[in-house]
This record gives sequence, structure tokens and C-alpha cells, in this order.
Amino acid sequence: MRTEFENAVTAGDVLALEALLNAGAGLDSRDRHGQTALMLAARHGHLVAVQALLRRGANPDATAKFGLSALMLSIVAGHDAVAQALVRAGANLEIRGTGAPGFWNKTAYDLARERNMTALCAEIAQARQGRS
Repeated sequence: MRTEFENAVTAGDVLALEALLNAGAGLDSRDRHGQTALMLAARHGHLVAVQALLRRGANPDATAKFGLSALMLSIVAGHDAVAQALVRAGANLEIRGTGAPGFWNKTAYDLARERNMTALCAEIAQARQGRS
């Protein structure tokens, strides 16, 4: 991932993000830690950036270290609205974390439950029912 693209995403600068994508920045390119732009925006709680990336076709189900997706990263960072947007966008709810004991074999629902994110747990449960 190009530095200026990573900086725009991390800052939540949607105008710069859009300009860089229009200039050829890789939508699902990865930073030095294996995270995509969507993962970075989700982890930093930048809802508008997350929505812009999803509209552009960013992969919500890509995973990085410990098998965490953008949805899972938003939950770990405590960004309810971002997590709900990702659930509504159709993010895979069955991805399970790997590696670290705090994430091993846990889904987004498990992570949200551990963090007492009750509204998000209800949204995930409802989305699961609708997708089955």
C-alpha cells in the first residue's frame, strides 16, 4: 500500500482517499502489517471512509494478522457504528480469529459479546438469521 493512501485512510480523509483511488491506488492493497484500507478505516473508526471503500467494492472479508477482518477489527477497537455498517454490507459473520488466545476461534459475534456490545450482537444475530 502506498504511504499517501495509507495516511489518507488512517486519517479518514475521504477526499484524498477517493482521489488516490481514482489515480490508481490499489483498493485492497495491504500495508506492511497485511491490513487493507478497509481494515485500517474500520480499526480507526472512520465510518464515512468505510462506506466509501465499500461502495468502491472493497473486500469486507479479507483477513490479516490473527485472522481478523475489518468487522472484527472495528469491534476490537470499539467502533459500533462501523461494525454495524459492515454487518449491513454483508460482511462474513462466520470468520474465526486465529493465533492469539484473545481471538482464537472467535467470530465477530463472540468478540462483540465479550465487549458488551449488545446492540451489535442483536444486529449480528438478526443478520445471521436472514442469511441462513
